[in-house]
Amino acid sequence: MKRPVPLAATALAAKLKGGPDGFVRLRIDERDWISLAMGCAQGLQDLLALWVDGDAAHMGLSDSELKLRIIVSVPLHRGSFPSVAKNHAAAIRLERTLQDLHGVKPLGLPDGRNWIDHGKWPSPPPNLKKGAARPDTAYTFMAAEGEGLHQIAVGPVHAGIIEPGHFRFTASGEAVVRLEERLGYAHKGIEALCRGADIATAARIAARISGDSTVAYSYAYALAIEAALKWRPAPRAVILRGIMAELERLSHHVNDVGAICNDASVVVLHAHCTLLREDILKTANQCFGHRMMMDRIVPGGVAADLSAEGADAIEALLRRCTTGFEAVVRVYDEAPSLQDRTVSTGIVSPELVQRFGAGGHVGRASGRAFDTRQSFPYPPYRELDFTMALHSEGDVDARVWIRIEEVRSSIALIRQMLKLLAPGPLMSPMPKARAGEGAAMVESFRGDVFIALRLDDRAQLANFHARDPSCFQWPLLEAAIEGNIVADFPLCNKSFNCSYSGHDM
Repeated sequence: MKRPVPLAATALAAKLKGGPDGFVRLRIDERDWISLAMGCAQGLQDLLALWVDGDAAHMGLSDSELKLRIIVSVPLHRGSFPSVAKNHAAAIRLERTLQDLHGVKPLGLPDGRNWIDHGKWPSPPPNLKKGAARPDTAYTFMAAEGEGLHQIAVGPVHAGIIEPGHFRFTASGEAVVRLEERLGYAHKGIEALCRGADIATAARIAARISGDSTVAYSYAYALAIEAALKWRPAPRAVILRGIMAELERLSHHVNDVGAICNDASVVVLHAHCTLLREDILKTANQCFGHRMMMDRIVPGGVAADLSAEGADAIEALLRRCTTGFEAVVRVYDEAPSLQDRTVSTGIVSPELVQRFGAGGHVGRASGRAFDTRQSFPYPPYRELDFTMALHSEGDVDARVWIRIEEVRSSIALIRQMLKLLAPGPLMSPMPKARAGEGAAMVESFRGDVFIALRLDDRAQLANFHARDPSCFQWPLLEAAIEGNIVADFPLCNKSFNCSYSGHDM
């Protein structure tokens, strides 16, 4: 069991009531900021996000045992703040991103190389604060020394329809000695696009941060806006949001199980899962007017209703999914050739998962018992009953089984919500425009999505920050492949299925 955090900031936060979004907000000094960073490194609390707004740096933190979420702020001093990454490795890439986008200087950052800025943007970069110096975009990969080592460069352009990312392998024969990733190719300037936008425009941008998590991002954005404006969504809409979120989770978990089997050369299971996923997407389109349910969750409610015929169609879908997916599971579980590829491949230790605060199937497959739906429940999950999937082996097989168990759980959750669906309006009226702040965490199929935003007095976005679960999962992929053979990388990579677009923003 975790020790209580022995820090003045968190001790104070534990006594204070959180805002409408459940977050306690504190302004702290640099000494407390450094102490909190050290606390993250020691596992006393989890780092949620780092961002810059105005003349302050902000850090989101959580402690699921204490049911405590905090946003702490420290003033920038001549454009700098004490590096969190100096004490906590999970913050390195977050701070490299802040350095690129805002021209701020995390003092003590152990890796000062650029991250998002590849030197291809207009000068100055779109998010860079006026007068800030653009970082040096020359890039050097880390050196690996040893006899007989060679490098293999993969990407950023990949075969098929795949997002761009570069992987630099150092290998000894077929054994991977080191993998270093270089991402940022899918950067879209999300923060800059949202800044100054009205609520509806920013909602459409948030929904497109990572297309496969469009429901989760829209959900988190809506919750953050509603907290900022003290806007209570319509009750029927709350249940519909949950149904959409679980349909999204269902479609991607089914697809991922098939894709992992495909990378293990069992193509027939991939074909079965592809057909199941297509069935889910067709039903989503029939019920909500869009295969991915994009733009269907909006602040104040939802933009599409579910008819009685639609509810019947979902029930029929769940029956087909149960039958078809369980047949896939039986083959997966009883095929020695599949088990030979997935069991003990790509292991991520529980210690690394805890240190990085990795969520989703990556975290839960290595024993980290964190699921936002239970750890920090939001409507409608407070009223729903389900068991968190949890394994400790940390290999490809464990990540498959997390998905399998979550498919079963999502089917049961959708059935619970269909029974709770009562007649009523889809939207509640928007309150009067006002300034405010809001933050939210929502469990996507990959893990916890985090959004923090600030509205001006006209209810336009004064600041927006989003953090994808992939930000804390990508570094662990580098650890997972070490000691495995190069040919196992596609299998490890697919078992993680991190988002490029969500990470690059």
